[in-house]
Amino acid sequence: MTATTAAHEHAAVARRVPVARCYRFELVKLVSQWRIRLLVLACWTVPGLFVAAVSLQSTLPSDTLFGRWMHATGWAGPLVMLGFAGTWALPLLTSVVAGDVFASEDRLGTWRHLLVAVRSPRRIFAAKALAGLTVILLLVAGLACSSTVGGVLAVGNQPLVGLDGHLLTPGDAAGKVLLAWLCVLAPTLALAAIGLLGSVALGRSPMALLLPALAALAMQLAQMLPLPVAARLALPGYAFIAWNGLFTGPAQLGPLLIGVVVALVWAVAATSLAYLLFLRRDFTNPAHDGSGRRAITIGVLPPAGLTALTVAVIAVATPSTGSGIEQDKVQRSVATAFAHLYRMQTEQLNRPAVTEAQLQATAACEKGSGQVAAQGPGNDWRCVVTWHLPGVEAPGTAVYQLDVTADGRFVADGDGPKEVNGYFLVRSPTGDTPNPLWQFDGNVELLATTPKG
Repeated sequence: MTATTAAHEHAAVARRVPVARCYRFELVKLVSQWRIRLLVLACWTVPGLFVAAVSLQSTLPSDTLFGRWMHATGWAGPLVMLGFAGTWALPLLTSVVAGDVFASEDRLGTWRHLLVAVRSPRRIFAAKALAGLTVILLLVAGLACSSTVGGVLAVGNQPLVGLDGHLLTPGDAAGKVLLAWLCVLAPTLALAAIGLLGSVALGRSPMALLLPALAALAMQLAQMLPLPVAARLALPGYAFIAWNGLFTGPAQLGPLLIGVVVALVWAVAATSLAYLLFLRRDFTNPAHDGSGRRAITIGVLPPAGLTALTVAVIAVATPSTGSGIEQDKVQRSVATAFAHLYRMQTEQLNRPAVTEAQLQATAACEKGSGQVAAQGPGNDWRCVVTWHLPGVEAPGTAVYQLDVTADGRFVADGDGPKEVNGYFLVRSPTGDTPNPLWQFDGNVELLATTPKG
């Protein structure tokens, strides 16, 4: 009798469907859904049309990072789209795909049929997770490729102005744009893993579908708060904005690398929790949809513990404390960007060439008219930039009003003199052209990892 039972068990194991076959089945099942097909079509067409249309308009989204350069180069378009995707598109896409990949079986009541056909919960989980990942990667690739093609075709393959004012060649800009899109794959995977966890733990509940979007919204709200640097970098969504550091010279890689690693750790942890919950599920009970006190406890407490542990590790490993936005960092960032952009304005006006070393640009910044400590975010920063021209004894000065956000990005708004930064156009030999010194974006490095000077 024992031998017969063992033979039956061996035959059942032998009849298990391979993961590759399960993966193909789940992928076809996903792609056959009308909403997934519509999302794929939209991601591969709409961004390019949007970028091309905006680039040809007379007004630009200057309040968006790189938006003010969409007239000048086609490489600004995919970066504008990347900012929008990290805020809205990618969280919603992961919700639709990963948040529903397991919950759909609960709604249809097909778990027992699937288990009879595959005979392995482990293979089912692997196939569904891989199929969801494939669709998400396809959607992200569509956003990146479509927006890039639309921008380059509409405007052209021109140099791109970085966040510190230095000019990136078209080849360098293309490489950094590609790297920026690759970096946001890490937080996208983290949201997808959170979607898998919610789909397993909450079953047919609508919260399973909304969990990645809600998690992304919570992280965005947290990024707007004046959190300590360690807490900010410990959020898995930080890499959605940390790619900004790629467009400074030298690149601000410290926060970006930490953000990518944290997001990948979250992706592995959330996927592992979803896997453990899925294996412990009672598939013999048709009324059971995966939710319950134990599932919610396992799904909530470990992520909370992971967040606390990550904050502690980053606080010990990084030198910065507080918000990371300090007076000397702001002054250095403003002076560097001004020097680069002053050279650009000099070329526009056909004046004698000058180098950053000759300009010796410096900035003196204060916050709240000197009534508060010059640190932290706020729209009450004021900077006076001073520079020197060869052969001119008197130094030049220009005033800027700064709006510094909690994540280190700032917008410098020129406040005179008019011939330098007080008007959005300058009169060049070829006609009126946009004044690069009127308004410009910058980025304060929250971690003190790049050398001064």
